[in-house]
Amino acid sequence: MNIVRKQTIRKSLVKTELEKHPVPILGKDYRVKITYKNIRITELDVENTNIIISLPNRYKKMANTEILDLAIDKMYEQIAKVEIERAMEKTRIMLGFAPEEYEIKRMKILGKCENSKISINPEVVKYKREVIDYIVLHQYCHLKHKTHSKTFYKMIEKYQPNYKKCEEVLMNI
Repeated sequence: MNIVRKQTIRKSLVKTELEKHPVPILGKDYRVKITYKNIRITELDVENTNIIISLPNRYKKMANTEILDLAIDKMYEQIAKVEIERAMEKTRIMLGFAPEEYEIKRMKILGKCENSKISINPEVVKYKREVIDYIVLHQYCHLKHKTHSKTFYKMIEKYQPNYKKCEEVLMNI
């Protein structure tokens, strides 16, 4: 009886912890709400300032942090497809050129440019659009300037004069 009680307490603490911590999307914090339904696969919905994750009833008695983390990661990837495409197109029009290719890829950094290919981490969708635009612009500028030279930063400043504000946000990660 005591073991069952400890497991129940631990599982409810996991749920409570997940629901306490905000999940950032485009610079705005959302709260996680967990529900259980008679469904086969996990569902995720965003309403106002809540992310509602509906789990199949079979997960009621399980510690489900991994499932919830996967659902949130999948949500970031879906939002990233739209937001990064928007930022890439905006930057392409603004600069008049584009990379040979780009990809959305999980990495330890938010963006990189190698061999004329830009890679952007889907985690960028945690930040406001202005910061996402800066990250994409930064990588575009690496297509012309490989290092962080004066001309590199002059190019960034020309197209995003308030880039230092975006860098500050990123430095406070």
